[in-house]
Amino acid sequence: MMLFGLEESTVIALTGGVRASWGPGPTDAAAAADLFARAAWTGIAEPGDGAAGLLVQGLGAGPALTAVLDLWTGARLAAALAATGWPLTDDLPVQLEQGLQRWRPRLSSAEVIRSLQQAARVSTGLLVPTDPPWPTGVDDLAVHAPVALWWRGVPTALSALSNSIALVGARAATGYGEHVAMEASAGLVDRGFLIVSGAAYGIDGMAHRAALASSGLTVAFLAGGVDRYYPSGHDALLSRIATVGAIVSELPCGAAPTKWRFLQRNRLIAAASAATVVLEAGWRSGSLNTAGHAAALGRPLGAVPGPVTSPTSAGCHRLIREYDAVCVTTAAEMAELVGERMLNLTLDLPPANGDTAGFGGRTSEQVRVFDSLSTRAARTVPDIARRAGLSTAAVQGSLGALDLEGVVREKETGWVRGR
Repeated sequence: MMLFGLEESTVIALTGGVRASWGPGPTDAAAAADLFARAAWTGIAEPGDGAAGLLVQGLGAGPALTAVLDLWTGARLAAALAATGWPLTDDLPVQLEQGLQRWRPRLSSAEVIRSLQQAARVSTGLLVPTDPPWPTGVDDLAVHAPVALWWRGVPTALSALSNSIALVGARAATGYGEHVAMEASAGLVDRGFLIVSGAAYGIDGMAHRAALASSGLTVAFLAGGVDRYYPSGHDALLSRIATVGAIVSELPCGAAPTKWRFLQRNRLIAAASAATVVLEAGWRSGSLNTAGHAAALGRPLGAVPGPVTSPTSAGCHRLIREYDAVCVTTAAEMAELVGERMLNLTLDLPPANGDTAGFGGRTSEQVRVFDSLSTRAARTVPDIARRAGLSTAAVQGSLGALDLEGVVREKETGWVRGR
């Protein structure tokens, strides 16, 4: 079997380098081809791309990638899925055709090879759903589940995710919030729980630090490549987590974090954990996005109250009052959430002040396009499409809206962010 025109021996050698961190590499061509294809899909499709997930789950990672490389149409892909027993809906061919327009600008064997070689250099492993350490909770995301996960750390940390609690909260945390995070993390570690968070400033960082100080296990989910620590101020913290815990991402090495990817990362934090607790959050905090994913997946959701005069606790109070999150104040009460598993609702938080999905009035496509632009280097529409993981038509539409807003401008050589 050949993928991207590479010989079997080359594919086996490349994939072997990302398995040495926890087990032997693939010894047969079929296993190596599947691993290589999943590595390729992590760079071709943006996190949470349902069309890509559907195709990989229905046809297999290798056959799905081959079909894209062979320029199959959306209708042909839909027919192939139907032949496997997948329900064929009227909009499936259109959905897959739109997916093809997003993926084809990113088809590059050089990029896949580079990401695998970089992963091997920094001792990064590639995890697939059939591997024992795979966090099975993410499978509840269905077609939006990750195709594969890149990770650095110790396998025992991944295996312990089934008994974990996510502690999330505001980046601009107060002393009160950080104190609560420290006490909660240390108390949960003492009760045998693994701590999950996103390694951001504020509550996330304090939750990780307290877990490490208590000699516990902690896992950080990143919005970029695991070789690219973000924020940079947490280099030492993430290095420590990678030594005794694990850092995980569904993006290949070298991938940059963007606003869209942070929001998609949140769904992994919620899905991989047995429960989620919001410790401190403003009215429009990104932590509410994680809470929404947890509630939609039926995971128990807790929120810690704070001073009624504090805007950094307004989001927690909102979860308790409007969305039936459980009010928790101690590590013992947080631990009780895992036993209850009581919340099963869709958390549909209305945007504040007319804000569309928390994006300042912009659609998710507009945010992805804006994230892909530079303030200095002009970029062409095809280049923006490749960076954003969107079709050229979607990019052009978003650029038009952003141009009207006055935040981007077109130069002779392409588009840039407005100053």
